[in-house]
Amino acid sequence: MTLTLPGPTIGVVGGGQLGRMLAESAAPLGVDVVVLDPTPDCPASAVATQVEGSFDDPEGVRELAERADVLTFEIELADPDVLDSVREEYGVAIHPSPETLRTIQDKLVQKQTLEDAGVPVPPFRRVDDVEDLKAAVEEFSAVMLKARTGGYDGRGNVPVKSVDEAEDALAELGGAPAMAESFVEFERELSVIAVRGDEELRTFPAGENVHEDEILRETVVPARTTDEVRERAEEVALDVLSLLDGRGVFGIELFESDGEVSVNEIAPRPHNSGHWTIEGALTSQFEQHARSVLGWPLGSTERRGVTVSANILGDVGETREAELRGVERALSTPGAGLHWYGKREVRPLRKMGHVTLVEDAAGERGTTDDLLATARGLTDELTFGNTTETAE
Repeated sequence: MTLTLPGPTIGVVGGGQLGRMLAESAAPLGVDVVVLDPTPDCPASAVATQVEGSFDDPEGVRELAERADVLTFEIELADPDVLDSVREEYGVAIHPSPETLRTIQDKLVQKQTLEDAGVPVPPFRRVDDVEDLKAAVEEFSAVMLKARTGGYDGRGNVPVKSVDEAEDALAELGGAPAMAESFVEFERELSVIAVRGDEELRTFPAGENVHEDEILRETVVPARTTDEVRERAEEVALDVLSLLDGRGVFGIELFESDGEVSVNEIAPRPHNSGHWTIEGALTSQFEQHARSVLGWPLGSTERRGVTVSANILGDVGETREAELRGVERALSTPGAGLHWYGKREVRPLRKMGHVTLVEDAAGERGTTDDLLATARGLTDELTFGNTTETAE
């Protein structure tokens, strides 16, 4: 393979924060990025060219194909049928493949694929009606009811603890089709960012995810568990990759329970739990994604040190124009990395940015718990103001 700079162009379905950080990481490699997104001046548009259109817009995807050397996606709302059609029409490579996207989009198909291959997953049942859900609750005692498609960040998930709750729970999801998964009493949630290149498979060190109200708040790397559990999580992640087609970065979420791990969900793209890699690893997940979809050699997945990443979330309140305040402390904290995603509106619990702290070589920033406490202090101080307020 002969590589020259400036390099090719990557077309991305989706122009949110993931597309933005992908473009930021691709630029030093001489790689241009063009994104398809329905939001005018989407976050990625600050660093990439935007084609305005819906994620499943055939004409928009065709324009990407005309302008790019390879296509990828940063959101599962991309339409695999449209991608298939454009791949056939233009002969453009798409990574990960539309077949992989199709498998992962449907949580039931995703779980069946993993189970059939012997990858550990929590027990689950298909739910086509209320009677199916009641049967699942009777079998598993308590379940997490999940919409088969479209759910993310806790949306599309409803806990069901008794058969009496079944009808209301299914109605809350908008009805079937759905999936009921046995409620897992886990010790911690783990995630592994895995990457498939051209005949290369690699994993970043397993991280620990801290959720509240089913929204990811913090990621700690390495996960605060045993070496055996971390190694097992990375082994399972590689098993998952062996089932999927196409190159790219995958975020693999897992449960740890009684020293064992099982797969919760897979994202066929860079993942929020991998944001720590920007400062905390020798090669970020975003640079890895650019390298992998282009078929270029992968970078090192080695971490630089203990790393903590904390999300900056929208306040629980009404939607308003975005203006972040209190950044002085974050910018003056040694080693803190502040990332603002450029979203125009603040919505309750919307991911607006993140802060990362990495242990320095001298260990002067303290223990993992110290890093986590500092990160929490920084995100607590970062608040949103209303730019429409009249200054006093």
